[in-house]
Amino acid sequence: MSDEELEDFEPDQDDLEKEDDEKETEEWEDYRKEGEEYSEEWMPTPLTEDMMKEGLSLLCKTGSGLAHAYVKLEVKERDLTDIFLLRSYIHLRYVDVSENHLTDLSPLNYLTHLLWLKADGNNLRSAHLNELPYLQIATFAYNQITDTEGISHPRLGILDLKGNRIRRVTGLDPQKLISLHTLELRGNQLDSTLGIHLPRLKNLFLVAHVRGWCGEEGTALGARVPGFS
Repeated sequence: MSDEELEDFEPDQDDLEKEDDEKETEEWEDYRKEGEEYSEEWMPTPLTEDMMKEGLSLLCKTGSGLAHAYVKLEVKERDLTDIFLLRSYIHLRYVDVSENHLTDLSPLNYLTHLLWLKADGNNLRSAHLNELPYLQIATFAYNQITDTEGISHPRLGILDLKGNRIRRVTGLDPQKLISLHTLELRGNQLDSTLGIHLPRLKNLFLVAHVRGWCGEEGTALGARVPGFS
């Protein structure tokens, strides 16, 4: 994928709008509690070729422009526990695997053309992925994530980790996250803003009454963070 193709990528404004945050948070809290209660009873449900056929869209040129492939996949609310099959779909650029029961996203490491990822509402304990050179938007809201290690995508501009179990921010390397301008951390268990030293950060959203911001306890401003649906 060329840099010229990458520069042409602009998330549609309609896709960047979200519903009211308070209502959304209440709904996802209920969803997460239900998931914790019944997680051991979920049957293994791997991603299948039939699901792929139903979820694939957006036919685009690939490589030299002589070949074509579907580059968008949406497999929301399929009770998925395994996305191993994605290792073979290396041309995917837009992936939505939200509202499943996933605990492992490592098959996405093979998708080196990925531009945006939505993995909200799963059972992830980490957002760790190999460095993806073109990834610009990644949302991991309402999972079970406990840390911010293993996030090192050089073109990542928007990172949403809302509604997880993060207590301390570590591993966000300013020399690698050189494009990150929006970071969403509301609904976690933060007691400090230490570890947030990012050169281009413009929008930082935290839970109310975070201790450690400017050396005092205060209320973080709330605002919508761009996403996609």
